[in-house]
Amino acid sequence: MFKTTVLFKSNYQATGHVVVNQGGTSSGKTYAILQVLFCIACEQAQQVITVVGQDIPNLKAGALRDAQKIQQDSPILQQHIKSYNKTDRIFEFHNGSVMEFKSYDNGQDAKSGKRNYLFINEANGITWSIYSELSLRTSKRIYIDYNPNVSFWVHEQLQGQPDVQYLISDHRHNPFAEAHVRNKVERLKETDYEQWKVYARGLTGKLNGLIFTNWHTCNQIPPDAKLLAYGLDFGFTNDETGCLEVYLQNGELWVNELIYETGLTNPDISQRLKQLKVNKNTEIIADSAEPKSIEELRRLGWYITGAKKGPDSIKNSIDILKRYQINITQSSVNLRKELMRYQWKVDQSGKPLNEPTDTWNHLIDPLRYIALGKLRINNTGKTKSFLPWQTPAVFQDDTLNLF
Repeated sequence: MFKTTVLFKSNYQATGHVVVNQGGTSSGKTYAILQVLFCIACEQAQQVITVVGQDIPNLKAGALRDAQKIQQDSPILQQHIKSYNKTDRIFEFHNGSVMEFKSYDNGQDAKSGKRNYLFINEANGITWSIYSELSLRTSKRIYIDYNPNVSFWVHEQLQGQPDVQYLISDHRHNPFAEAHVRNKVERLKETDYEQWKVYARGLTGKLNGLIFTNWHTCNQIPPDAKLLAYGLDFGFTNDETGCLEVYLQNGELWVNELIYETGLTNPDISQRLKQLKVNKNTEIIADSAEPKSIEELRRLGWYITGAKKGPDSIKNSIDILKRYQINITQSSVNLRKELMRYQWKVDQSGKPLNEPTDTWNHLIDPLRYIALGKLRINNTGKTKSFLPWQTPAVFQDDTLNLF
């Protein structure tokens, strides 16, 4: 029915409940998965297959466009398809199966509907909450694909789980990739090794221009570490409320994530703090831009103050934190995620500016608040170098290895 690659065969014959396709550019992973899903739709009656993208424009420019090309290039497939609803983006098959292309705004939105097969396209544009709700409502198999620009929830939540199968591919697995594309991605090695790793070899990269590299993970907070303070950043609808605790021991910081959640009112925050056994005698340093919230929590019995802010407070707090080795607990998944994405802004030429991006900071901001309020720069003015936390290693046993 199709001209296929080895990646099609590997996905078609996969046995895991979740099949992760991590790959470089032009590896053909999206195309191969869609071919597999078309085969399933033809072979199995009454199946519901959902293809999910970050948003509809991305779907139309990517997976949906590929699906339409697959249909157009296969007369045999056309015989199995009863109709295509352009408005709702649904292929309907003569045997009662359907393949729908959808996007979801949030986890609550993703609770609607059940399916037999799920394909999360370009998964690093989808939130964990959306994926987890969709996966709970998928009965047979889940396919995932993405370019591994940086670690995200697939690496943090799925990698290494017993029902997850990993396929790592690059342009060498796709005989239909054009020569000029192969040459272009291979030349990246000369100018940007991290991009070459991602796009030419399908290996997990890391962003350039990261602000913090002086951190790594730890199993637990040392029992003799001194608790400095709790940090709190307020959020609600789109932004998470972030809360963490920071300890000091032997000149090193030890940090543990406590809260990272949307939709929390101030009474909700108070209840969470009680559940987490937060010490009411220890200071909580919160975002001073929310004086009403600070006062409400104070009236609920918490020792809470506003963060010290000023024209250079962001830069100063970053400078302070860079002078410490920072140990992040294994359970602080969202904090690690933010640290791996927190970058300097760049100008139009790509030159870094002395200002961080205002994203991925709902736990980093409260960490900065504590730095300003509780830490001092040492007199030497020297900054030590420490090993950064490394992204998870590829599980070679489950890797598609043809070369």
